[in-house]
Amino acid sequence: MKFAEHLSAHITPEWRKQYISYEELKAMLYAAVEEAPSAESVEPEVLTRHFANFDEHFFHYCDKELAKINTFYSEKMAEATRKFAGLQNELRISLGDNKNSNKSPMKEKAAGRPNVPARKIQELKLAFSEFYLSLILLQNYQNLNFTGFRKILKKHDKLLSVDTGVRWRVEYVETSHINTNKDIDRLITETETTVTIELEGGDRQRAMKRLRVPPLGEQQSPWTTFKVGLFSGSFIVLFLAVVLSAIFHEGSRENLKVALRLYRGPLLIIEFLFLMGVNVYGWRSSGVNHVLIFELDPRNHLSEQHLMELAAIFGVIWTLSLLSFLYSASLSISPYVNPLALTVIMIVFILNPMKVFRHEARFWALRVMGRILAAPFFHVGFADFWLADQLNSLVAALLDFEFLICFYVRNGDWLNAGETDECVENDWVIRPIVNCLPAWFRFAQCLRRYRDTKEAFPHLVNAGKYSSTFLVVLFGTLRSLHDDEYEDALDNPYLYLWVFASVVSSCYAYTWDIKMDWGLFDKSAGENKFLREETVYSSTSFYYFAIVEDLVLRFAWAYSYILTEADYISGDLMTSIISPLEVFRRFVWNFFRLENEHINNCGKFRAVRDISVAPIDSSDQSQMIRIMDEEDGVIHRRKRKQSKKAKDDKQKLLSEESLEEADNSAYIGNRL
Repeated sequence: MKFAEHLSAHITPEWRKQYISYEELKAMLYAAVEEAPSAESVEPEVLTRHFANFDEHFFHYCDKELAKINTFYSEKMAEATRKFAGLQNELRISLGDNKNSNKSPMKEKAAGRPNVPARKIQELKLAFSEFYLSLILLQNYQNLNFTGFRKILKKHDKLLSVDTGVRWRVEYVETSHINTNKDIDRLITETETTVTIELEGGDRQRAMKRLRVPPLGEQQSPWTTFKVGLFSGSFIVLFLAVVLSAIFHEGSRENLKVALRLYRGPLLIIEFLFLMGVNVYGWRSSGVNHVLIFELDPRNHLSEQHLMELAAIFGVIWTLSLLSFLYSASLSISPYVNPLALTVIMIVFILNPMKVFRHEARFWALRVMGRILAAPFFHVGFADFWLADQLNSLVAALLDFEFLICFYVRNGDWLNAGETDECVENDWVIRPIVNCLPAWFRFAQCLRRYRDTKEAFPHLVNAGKYSSTFLVVLFGTLRSLHDDEYEDALDNPYLYLWVFASVVSSCYAYTWDIKMDWGLFDKSAGENKFLREETVYSSTSFYYFAIVEDLVLRFAWAYSYILTEADYISGDLMTSIISPLEVFRRFVWNFFRLENEHINNCGKFRAVRDISVAPIDSSDQSQMIRIMDEEDGVIHRRKRKQSKKAKDDKQKLLSEESLEEADNSAYIGNRL
């Protein structure tokens, strides 16, 4: 693998701009060689002068890159030193030690000291593991940049047949702060020792298992890939069998209207899971750090293949259940046992309390869902309002699950479909409430975020967007309720109120999607017209497609109303077309919503979760400053300000060191 590809694959996305501009430096070298006059047509002095002028420009650029990297590395080291001092202080307080005590929790227990609460220990373990991850990322940053300079300067000497590159590296790069400072190795060692002795009772193997950082660019398991292919292929074949059976099987058309409502909800969930897997693949391949944004455990989370595998397995179960429904007479079973069994299987999978079947991911989703249901009584994180937004696109699925419950509660004879109007047309209370629930969750979350931040914009304005949904549902329900009172539907006054509320809600939501959620139509977009100055995805056409697609699907209710009122298509069939398209719209929305959040994280250089066990007090602050001002510690910020004035001056040669060749596989060190 070429180093440029290796660098691109292993950088920390949030720090992308702080790495060596390897591609630009390489382009400068090739341009200098291509633009050089032919040695046969000019005097040697002309050629020498050309490359001398280039070297002046090239090494000036290298000097700026080195200063940028040194400054960023120093800032991150100072931040890491402060964080480590804070964690050590919190650990000391939690364990009941004074500054001079070195006893471990095991010794404390033997000495009869009160036990530390298990929850506090877990919080400390999580904080130290996340801190350790940040150290590994910083160590990787150090190694990649040093290797980048070594590679580009070696390429410089090779293309120009000189040795000025290696001399510049020895004089400036090898004596730079990012190469000579070894505080990162000391912090990594001290963190490992602290976790081993204080939190894991001296068990280093268990401590390193907790601290282990997954290798960058880790490949998927071949077994997982095989299962994705197996179940996906099975689903496609079985789905074709369902379609053919529904068309040609005798008696299969009976009760299809009810079956459509009973099976549509689970299918939307399956579609959502599959598209979520595509989302994860797109984020990962484009460098959008969804693991950080959702605050997942970087050591243990679902990949895109895991999500696609889950969707494919549920898809196979869904098709088998539907085939059993269609051939229920031949199988001598009640047809309506099948959709109920399918739903029960999906619910049991999610709620299964045992630590099997991706229990970490399931428990994480249940915790987030619990906070959504309890809104506005809990603090709202990104994952909370993101999942609540997904529910707004799964309203059709929620209504279908409400229909399923109503159908099985009110219909005692499962051998026959029975009367279903009571669960749809004549339900003027439960269905409108279910219709409003996702919007209510987001509305309550916005109010909670306003309470926490005291910022009317954007939180109260966003709450207004979701409150418009309440009016749409209210007027839509009143329109349906009074529709029979008018010979012409256009005479119904609630129709116009519903249309007006729907137009306002759609325009409101679309504007918010484009400007706030996606951050597009930025005034400083430059060449990216109607977009933003910085984009993550390579094709601008994708952005323009999303802008148009979101507008079209935001007004899908209008097409649905026109077509159903003109009797071109039934309401149920139209819902079956519109609802998967809404899930697709949310799938596209997810790409740009997380891209916008990722760019915000890049602006803050935030690459790991902000896990703080306790706030820092003044005594801790003084201790941190003392540690940072030690000779072997990280330079304090006051001292660094003085050095910034001279950051463009070249460093003096301090010592001659032997050149080392390092394999690309050692970029992260032996700490992985």
